[in-house]
Amino acid sequence: MCGITGIINKNNNPVDKLLTEKINNLISHRGPDDEGFYHGNNFAFGHRRLSILDLSQDGHQPMHYQDRYTITYNGEVYNYIELKNELEKEGYSFHSNTDTEVILAAYDKWGESCVNKFNGMWSFALFDSKKNNIFCSRDRFGIKPFYYTEVANKFIFGSEIKQLLEFHPNNIVNKSILIDYLVTRFEDYNNDTFFEGVKRLPQSHNLIYDLNNHSYEIKRYYQISFNDDIEKYTLDESVKKYKAELERAVKYRLRSDVKVGTCLSGGLDSSSVASIAAKKYNQESKEKFTAIHVKSSQGSTDESYYADIVAKNANINLVFTEPTAIDVKNSINEVIFTQEEPFAYMDVFMQYFVMKKAREEGCTVMLDGQGGDETLLGYGKYYPSMYYSIFKKEGLLLAFKSIFNSRKNNSKMKISWILKYTFGSFFPNIRKKYLKFKTSFMKKNNNTFSILNKIGNSYFNIRDLQTLEIYSTNLPLLLRYEDKNSMRHSIETRLPFIDYKTLETALSINSKHKVHDGWSKFILRQSVIGVIPQEAIWRKNKLGFNPPESSWFNEISNDMETAVRNSSILSEICNMKKLMSKYSKMNNHLKWRLYNIAMWEKIYDVKIS
Repeated sequence: MCGITGIINKNNNPVDKLLTEKINNLISHRGPDDEGFYHGNNFAFGHRRLSILDLSQDGHQPMHYQDRYTITYNGEVYNYIELKNELEKEGYSFHSNTDTEVILAAYDKWGESCVNKFNGMWSFALFDSKKNNIFCSRDRFGIKPFYYTEVANKFIFGSEIKQLLEFHPNNIVNKSILIDYLVTRFEDYNNDTFFEGVKRLPQSHNLIYDLNNHSYEIKRYYQISFNDDIEKYTLDESVKKYKAELERAVKYRLRSDVKVGTCLSGGLDSSSVASIAAKKYNQESKEKFTAIHVKSSQGSTDESYYADIVAKNANINLVFTEPTAIDVKNSINEVIFTQEEPFAYMDVFMQYFVMKKAREEGCTVMLDGQGGDETLLGYGKYYPSMYYSIFKKEGLLLAFKSIFNSRKNNSKMKISWILKYTFGSFFPNIRKKYLKFKTSFMKKNNNTFSILNKIGNSYFNIRDLQTLEIYSTNLPLLLRYEDKNSMRHSIETRLPFIDYKTLETALSINSKHKVHDGWSKFILRQSVIGVIPQEAIWRKNKLGFNPPESSWFNEISNDMETAVRNSSILSEICNMKKLMSKYSKMNNHLKWRLYNIAMWEKIYDVKIS
């Protein structure tokens, strides 16, 4: 809902007000409705507000409470009404209808453990004048960003990296992260960013900064809780439980004083969220629920047919946008600047144009289906781990039966494909050798690509694999893309599938119910029978917001090669003669990573040490 800024002077001098305003203005797109500042003895808070709840000045931030607390906060605590009622019974009174004030009261009541009471997404810094410390927190899954750095005798934090770069004399690339990205395509798997010295507060963690001695500690407050009782549920019991949790999560995320819409790709996840939300929204609003679909000009990646039938079934106002290759070419600098760090796939552009269209349609809040695949075993790469789990628990015969059924109900599930994922997953050294072969133009480096070892080990336990995907290898980067793209257009996105209670339920359900007779996300398919059309429920393959890559690459291919050839960073880590000799035969994904590095280097004036 907003953007936050924080500066702490370790020399205990007051913070320059003009400096606070300068870096706060860098994130004006995150909060165009209001701005505010608070200056303490040796620190300062800044805030940019995107008004979602209580549009009056009562929601102004930084917000003060009881002459003791001051907060700058970005996010939504969806269960704020329930918490407010609980706190009122304890004698607390409120002057606004905001969740911000509820957070302050909750901290006064429960201290640091208050975050365990919150259901939502958040990133905040709360000054406690009595303790003379600043309590910072980031939500369980890192939906909202929190970056920090220490430089020039200052501790600085903010919602975006560009705020922190103002304090660094040079933008130096984190070489290890960059090489990992280029070779493996993995991003956001640890707390480092692509910029040396700029870190992110891990999801599920608090940071407590002592203003007296300028020390801080980072502490974890949440671990995913698995319910073994739920794992024992029958298929019908599992469906009933999950359906109730998902409907509650969607209901929570419709709480808003501004217009709410949704992304609708036509896939199972977004169709489920859109249809459940539309039923409630259309009952309570004077206008039809709006969904945004980004259409691909390439037939093989066009899902507009499914988006259309879902929208008609749920009485949704469906709005289309269709970015051309020229649109993409003209927006490359803007999108890379928006994302702040390199990104692996061009799907990011499709999402960018969805958010742009949503803003044009007046939707300040957008629901999205992120997290459905990670929590309900939606990706094909989960299948080898699932087969292994079945083999351990129920024997070889049932494992082979599962493989056969998977092939029947999933057209991508070929034996060669299964073997590829099995060897790549369970044998990380083979995967390393393959990736190094594909990037043999790289100069020798000391990277061990340890993330591949973690992935390989996790495949022996499906819960470990899903936890890794949620915290390290997949969901973090998707959440980063989502936050940057949406907030660039002053839009807040909400993600029902990663409501923490819904997520814990999904992960606790027996895997054989989540993938049933080869049908991925079977629990979800069963949950939305009668809600979305059968044709949309029983699709064998998903696409998502897939771009028409071939036409886009054709449009920018010459620019890409020129940028790669002229990159100083790539010249430092690659044998350029060897790279350019192999360039024409590379797949588009590798070409894009090379080009993205080159453009990011140029846009942010990044240097390599």
